[in-house]
Amino acid sequence: MSVTRAIEVDARPASFWFDLKSAAVVVVDMQNDFGSAGGMFDLAGIDIAPIRAIVEPICELLVVARRAGIPVVYLKMGFLPDLSDAGCPESPTWLKHLPLRAGAEIVASDGSVSRILVRDTWNTDIVDELCPGPGDTVLYKHRYSGFYGTELEAVLRRRGVTTLIVVGATTSVCVDSTVRDAMFRDFHCLVLEDCIAEPIGATLVRSNHDATLLTLELLFANVTNSQSLVSAITSALVETAD
Repeated sequence: MSVTRAIEVDARPASFWFDLKSAAVVVVDMQNDFGSAGGMFDLAGIDIAPIRAIVEPICELLVVARRAGIPVVYLKMGFLPDLSDAGCPESPTWLKHLPLRAGAEIVASDGSVSRILVRDTWNTDIVDELCPGPGDTVLYKHRYSGFYGTELEAVLRRRGVTTLIVVGATTSVCVDSTVRDAMFRDFHCLVLEDCIAEPIGATLVRSNHDATLLTLELLFANVTNSQSLVSAITSALVETAD
């Protein structure tokens, strides 16, 4: 079903209006390396509970988005097998990922031989619960931003997309980088605060997650929650059916 009417969503710092036919959901890095036992974060001793907690609300959002005909684009962080696009051995990107054992060979939880943050392995597969559907787009990226060195912008422009509904992980790194780059390219961004997660700084009085959300809503995006958005889309679907 394709819904063509504009909807309003309660958001911060102000209500957010957009036309569903010009929107897309961008799912950032919801892959095994970040959100599954035996993935990169888990092996490094980083708590993946915050990322696991957003899987269900993202699932619910995607069901409604697909019903409304909103395209879904998955981004996956993954380097080529020879690590050439990681800038190995001297680039800042490569050096930042070295402590997390990027490129290392492991035995995945499904028993397969895999490699941390390397394309087309278990590690860079989307978590099972969020498996892409037949009509979804899946793109690899090799930097924090989904726009850097990828076809993301071209894919969105071809579909007439002007509004991005952004979910995924992690809040202060790849989500933040992607939203900033989207804004610089004149995309309007709606970030769902209960569908993004950040384990870094989670125990601080003001976490990285909270600080990033504050910056995003002030300067780069509007912020809402999945319940508000799902309710608005569902209402539009009902009205269209009538």
